Amino acid sequence: MEEDCIFCKIIAKEIPAEVVFENQHTLAFLDIHPNNHGHTLVIPKKHYRNVFDTPEDVWTEIMKTVHHIAGAVRDGSGAKGVNISNNNERVAHQEVFHTHIHIIPRFENDPHKPWGSKSYEDGAFTAVAESIRNRIT
Repeated sequence: MEEDCIFCKIIAKEIPAEVVFENQHTLAFLDIHPNNHGHTLVIPKKHYRNVFDTPEDVWTEIMKTVHHIAGAVRDGSGAKGVNISNNNERVAHQEVFHTHIHIIPRFENDPHKPWGSKSYEDGAFTAVAESIRNRIT
């Protein structure tokens, strides 16, 4: 447990949360600043900063929970779909530095907008793919 981590304090029951699911490895609770009602966060019970230091077996447990509850989040909120997302590091808008996955209910004409897109300059498409491939171990 990290002393200053709000999610660690939720796990330790030091601060309240509206928990919707809990098992040995994960905890899922409503976001107090939701994009839409029903916005749920899934976290590991052990502290990891983000995807870059979360072990693969822990990541798998997190995603099992996301898969298990996503339909309930959709149906329980009355949504027509969900976005499942994860932000890593400040530049990517991570605000709480404890690994977490967002399950965001989506409704027709809601104001939550996904990101835009860009085009690759000539040659950059292949160069970026090659750069990524060379770093995969």
